[in-house]
Amino acid sequence: MSKTFIPPEWLDLGPVIDVPLRGARSVPVAGGEEIAVFRTGDDRVYALINRCPHKGGPLSQGIVHGDKVACPLHDWKISLATGEAQAPDQGCVPTIPVRVVAGRILVFRAAVIKQAA
Repeated sequence: MSKTFIPPEWLDLGPVIDVPLRGARSVPVAGGEEIAVFRTGDDRVYALINRCPHKGGPLSQGIVHGDKVACPLHDWKISLATGEAQAPDQGCVPTIPVRVVAGRILVFRAAVIKQAA
């Protein structure tokens, strides 16, 4: 069995099955901000900085509804695709480029390192 080549500009976070459908996992970043990785009910994967733009709540502990996550502190709805808060709330959390290759979750290294800087 051959091993899947992961280009060096991407970081392998592990198997997609480790994130439940309609769920999330948090990933610590040495010297930077924690990342939240989300998996929707239709099996799409997104990554955001794990911090609500309102009061800094941990988005990875929120409830995933379609392509949004509800912040566990004050129920702000945040788009998983854009990081934007749903109106009437205003604010945005940085998104991290993510993709799934051979069942593995990959995030774009430069985006993670930029967040850690």
